[in-house]
Amino acid sequence: MARVTARRAQLFDQLVALFLDEGFAHLTLDEIASRLHCSKSTLYTVAAGKDDLVRAVTVYFFRAATDAVEEAVAAQVDPLAQVTAYLEAVGDQLSKASHQYMEDLAGSSPGRQVYEKNTSIAADRVRELIVRGVAVGAFREVHASFVADAAATTMVRIQQREVYLATGLDDAQAYRELAGLITTGISATVHR
Repeated sequence: MARVTARRAQLFDQLVALFLDEGFAHLTLDEIASRLHCSKSTLYTVAAGKDDLVRAVTVYFFRAATDAVEEAVAAQVDPLAQVTAYLEAVGDQLSKASHQYMEDLAGSSPGRQVYEKNTSIAADRVRELIVRGVAVGAFREVHASFVADAAATTMVRIQQREVYLATGLDDAQAYRELAGLITTGISATVHR
């Protein structure tokens, strides 16, 4: 069983690397199998078709990214540093994705749904971090739900490629800018 699990994880790692590097819209299942030096039937062990494969690979990518993001947050004690670490780590994880992957993700219903769900989860996590920071006095008294809603709105715009179209910032850069904007706005220290 461990061998099967290890092979499956290796396959997903290869799929994620391929998709993040090149995107996926232009690839057929035959091409993917050829590129990964596996059979098409091996791909069918993880997904019933290309849409399912895109969904499964996107879920796998976001699970690994979430683990890395939460590790970055756990390494911080200060609430402001936690918010910064969270948003910057999201940016770091998204920086692994090529422009083509992000475009393909936006154009793929299964992939977009996974990204939307993860964006919603991330927005909730930002709200949670802000509420906690306000409660312990680390942040100025802000309406945490409003700040989180503003962050969520921006995160959705990032996910939907609207920020890229309006500013030219890729998703990773946009998350880093959002981190700076939010943390400066909620800091208990007045910046002049």
